[in-house]
Amino acid sequence: MQYVNLSNDIYFLGYNDRRTHLFENIWPIPNGISYNSYLIVDDKIALIDTVERSFFDEYLDNIEEIIGDRKIDYLVINHMEPDHSGALKSIMQRYPEVTLVGNKKTFAFVESFYKEPENVHLVHDGSVLELGKHRLQFQTIPMVHWPETMVTYEETNKILFSGDAFGSYGTLDGGVFDDEINLDFYEVEVMRYFTNIVGKYCPHTQRAIKKLAPLDIKMIAATHGPVWRSDLDWVLTRYNKWSSYDLDKGVVIVYGSMYGNTQKMAEVIARRLAERGIKNIRVYDASKTHASYIINDIFKYKGFIVGSPAYNNSMFPNVEILLSTIEHMAPKDHYLGIFGNFLWNGGGVKNLKVFAEKIKWELVYDPIEEKGAMKKDNKEQLCKLADAMADKLMAE
Repeated sequence: MQYVNLSNDIYFLGYNDRRTHLFENIWPIPNGISYNSYLIVDDKIALIDTVERSFFDEYLDNIEEIIGDRKIDYLVINHMEPDHSGALKSIMQRYPEVTLVGNKKTFAFVESFYKEPENVHLVHDGSVLELGKHRLQFQTIPMVHWPETMVTYEETNKILFSGDAFGSYGTLDGGVFDDEINLDFYEVEVMRYFTNIVGKYCPHTQRAIKKLAPLDIKMIAATHGPVWRSDLDWVLTRYNKWSSYDLDKGVVIVYGSMYGNTQKMAEVIARRLAERGIKNIRVYDASKTHASYIINDIFKYKGFIVGSPAYNNSMFPNVEILLSTIEHMAPKDHYLGIFGNFLWNGGGVKNLKVFAEKIKWELVYDPIEEKGAMKKDNKEQLCKLADAMADKLMAE
């Protein structure tokens, strides 16, 4: 990708990754992802974050095209994750006099990933770095989403270099700024990025939003996805909603099923919810849909109903993996329903109860367990489970 001006002497250096299938080797990125770095050319030259190492050759070519034979004076490290620090060692080799700018926790990560840094400039909340006509102010936002994470605020143009915060999955297909693209495409990708990567740390995200609120921000330049310059509220209001667990009226139903009996139970629940006026219903087969997409909807909707057959005296494995991921992400304030199936021995519902105890969501109805094919009595119980969920949601 070509470099793009954010202002006369501030440059976006972004590179599209259309080859990687799984971000962090976990999360599907069928629409790819961009890695964004930024360059400020002044009396002193500052590079803000780097890019994934496979893009280094083009990255260095772009930098040299802009600054020629001048040296990079500062490398600001907002976040040390290797998709952003991947070119750090190479930059240090190419510009051996460069000074690394970071907080106390940053440099421990530099040593762990690469080597002990020689030239460092330690910053903390409110520190200012003078480049000439540009002043950089630093604020730490720990656990959004690593302990060392910070943001850099450029005071002249009022640009917030936000690291992973306010980022997105999806490549930048020509358009770099929010007013150059159709944001309908990024509606899902921004949220899925948040729920998959940042969502575990919602309280920390809320603290970060409040901490940054006094800054007069005119542009947000994240390390993934578009640069926000025209409608900052589009991304800010969404981050605030998602990180405060402001959930919509709807239900996510997830099941595992070997021969269709547990699926039939899920279909009964879904139909009854629709009859009760619940319009946002998402039904997922845990064996088919990646957890990335299911987690995304769990962060969107208040109700969650999960069903599992017994499998070797335990839960169906794909359901178990999903629930382990949910426990890890720890979303709050949901209503929960449980159902399942067995033939000669239990294990599905029994372990779903364990999940309920761990996650501490409000259980709306007693767990329902069928033996083999669905019977009339249990069909009626499944409808009562759906009614209990609908009652809770309608009372919101």
